[in-house]
Parts: sequence; C-alpha cells; structure tokens
Amino acid sequence: MTTATQAGQVESLKVRSMIEADLTDADRIMRTAFGTFLGMPDPMAFLGDGDYVRSRWAVAPQAALTAEIDGRLVGSTFATRWGSVGFFGPLTVDPPLWDRGVARRLMDGTMEIMDAWRLTHAGLFTFSHSPKHLGLYERYGFRPRFLTVVLAAPAAPAAHRSGWSTFDSDPDPSARLAECASLTDTIYPGLDVSREVVACHTLGLGDTVLLDDGSGFAICHVGAGSEAGTGVCFVKFAAARTGAPDSFARLLDACEAFATTRGAGRVVAGVSTARRAAYRMLGERGYRADLIGVAMHRPDEPGYHRPDALVVDDWR
Repeated sequence: MTTATQAGQVESLKVRSMIEADLTDADRIMRTAFGTFLGMPDPMAFLGDGDYVRSRWAVAPQAALTAEIDGRLVGSTFATRWGSVGFFGPLTVDPPLWDRGVARRLMDGTMEIMDAWRLTHAGLFTFSHSPKHLGLYERYGFRPRFLTVVLAAPAAPAAHRSGWSTFDSDPDPSARLAECASLTDTIYPGLDVSREVVACHTLGLGDTVLLDDGSGFAICHVGAGSEAGTGVCFVKFAAARTGAPDSFARLLDACEAFATTRGAGRVVAGVSTARRAAYRMLGERGYRADLIGVAMHRPDEPGYHRPDALVVDDWR
C-alpha cells in the first residue's frame, strides 16, 4: 500500500543529469537494488569490486540520469550509444521506492535521450522471469525476443599467444578504430563500438584484442573497477567477420590468452541465443551459463541478433 508520505515523495521526484558527486550514492543503490532482487544475503556484495556506475558515467555523462527526492538520490540509469544501435541499463531504484513510479520517470528521460540519437535499433537486457520488468519496458515499445546467456569458463593457460595484438600497443590506433567500425558496419549498418574501445583504453578498464588479419576484435574488461572485477576478464563486445567461424574461434583463443596475461582466471562472455553459431561455439569450448536474461528490442526486429552474426555482447 502506498502511504500519503510516499505518494508525496514521488510527486516531488526530479530527474536530472548525473554529476560526479552522485556516483557513490548511485553505486550503492545499484548494488542494493540488484542484490535485493536476486535475494543475496548482503545485497551490497553484488558485483564484488566490479563497477557499472563510474565507468559508464565516465564514457557518456550526458546519457546518465538520476532520480532524486528532496536532494536525496533514489535511482539512476545509463544509456549507451553504439552508432546506430543503443541500449540502456542498469536502471535501478532504491528498494523502499520500488513500484512507486520512479522507474517510469527515469524511463521517460532515457527515451528522450535515445530518441534524439535517431537510432535504427534499440534494446535492453532484463530478467526473463520478471513480469514487472517486462511490463515496464513494453510500455515504451520494447518487445522480448531472444534469451541472452552470460557464460563463463576458466581462462585457458595454453591458449594461443600469437596472431593477435592489443589496442594499447597499436602504433596506429586511429586506423584500427576505423577497421573495427568497418567490420561492425558489415554486421549491422552503422553499428560502431569505437567509443567503448577508446574508453577501455583511456579509463584503464582493460584492453581491446585485435586479430592481426583484421577479421575480428574483442573489448575486454579486466580487474577491479571495471565491469569484470578481480580475477575476471569480461568480454563486453566481440565480433568476427560474418561467415568466418575460424576467425571467431581464434578471437576466443586470443581473449583467453589475454585474460591469462592479466592474471584473470575466468572469462565471462554474454551471447544472444539467436546467434546460433556463436552460442554453439562457446558451449563447445566449455562455457557454461552464469545468468540468463532476455533481450528486448525496439523496433520488434532482430537487428544483429541473427544466426550468422559472430558477435558477443549482452546489453547489461
């Protein structure tokens, strides 16, 4: 039951751009919200020493929003633009204010940002078993399409250590960025993750693995303060040339080798089950599910979630 005090609080709610001074509270609410929803004994333990808030704000502060009541932060969300494709999240609200309309107000602001980008495809990752989450996002035109599985496997110490390099060590980073953008454009027109490559480099979140023949690349977060956390290499995005499963296999080899060079014992990678070949190849390598969610799309089209797309990402 909503009390008069709570109703008055929501009426006074203000949505605004996130500033650096908000980051600590936004991080606390994000962990508490996810940890509570997942039933963790200590909700603040969610994600360990990994990070979603500070890194995403640093990449695109103009696309990060907060909700506050009388100067107190009660929720936040982040939008991400990959060229013609965009997604948002995490969207989190302080648990005492769940189901009070805070999330809808954050969604209103996020949709204004994403609509201004004139994307051809937008999406999000959410809990597939939660009618509340599905219902909220359907109000904004998103439709559930494909399961997305976040998989993990031990980093292989004997993985290939040749045939690839990293963005940090590349003598011509501008040329490599253009090469990566050209590859993703063949997968989906306008798809471009250059901003993620640069952020990974400049913010010290990890590095981008580059196949020497230009047929694939992978943005890998690793260690504390990144989206991976200590001991983990998280493949935030990876793509190999369509129709080149050998390149995709070599790219996975390279990611695992990179993980071992950074002291990570575990590789985590999310993939849409619609990408049949990529999903099958990860399973054949021993990757097993840590988390299963659903990708919701606007418009109700596959985008680059196709059987032939050799792509790793999960829109979390």
